[in-house]
Amino acid sequence: MYFFLCNLSSLDIVYTSVTCPKLISIFTTSNGRISYVECILQLYFFIAFGSTEYFLLTVMSYDRYVAVCKPLYYPVVMNQHVCIYVAIGSWLGGIVASIPIASVTSTLDYCSSHLINHFFCDINALIHLACNDTTLIHVVIFIQGVVLVLTSFTLTLISYLQILSSVMRIRTSRGKYKTFSTCGSHLTVVSLFYIMVFVLYMRPPSSMSLNQAKILTTLYVYVIPLLNPVVYSFRNESVKEALRKKFKSLLKDKGL
Repeated sequence: MYFFLCNLSSLDIVYTSVTCPKLISIFTTSNGRISYVECILQLYFFIAFGSTEYFLLTVMSYDRYVAVCKPLYYPVVMNQHVCIYVAIGSWLGGIVASIPIASVTSTLDYCSSHLINHFFCDINALIHLACNDTTLIHVVIFIQGVVLVLTSFTLTLISYLQILSSVMRIRTSRGKYKTFSTCGSHLTVVSLFYIMVFVLYMRPPSSMSLNQAKILTTLYVYVIPLLNPVVYSFRNESVKEALRKKFKSLLKDKGL
């Protein structure tokens, strides 16, 4: 679990780093210009790391499924080599998955305006600016949404339905709470992530204005990665116990 959490933490850092430095530069210098190459690269890495998160959260849900439903097999099924391979596969899968959308977007013509109504090169904002036919990019987004997003969501949902079924078979309330608490943090993060993805990208293009999308994207890009370590820390008994000991030690040193 902690191995995958390290990967998730690293992913959150690089994910926000795709857009945050440029945004800070815009605020500090008041220069909102971005080159075409920079824009396409920003879009590519934004989709790549977002896709990696789909894979990683799915793998983490399977990890929790094995831990709860197949505990005796856990050291064999999720051994060190398997964890390393699936983590590498998640990162590589995200890198490959972003190629189609970034490639098709780079072929669009932007002849009417070069003013992006967003704080980064988001796919919806670029499509809105395009002056040629965008049917192909919409088809690519739909196919990738079905193959990547819905598949990852379905596998995650199946894992948690199996976990819920196992938890319900436990007779004691304390046993149910203890078992499900091992998955509570991940379930919270997954719920926030997929809610934002479905609201922002799995909807008809005309159902939300770009100004509304910018607000939700801010939550998706910056707030959720910021909440991830908080959610995992305060729902983890080991972390809470370490914090309690540290707090008591500080009070003792101050004579309180």
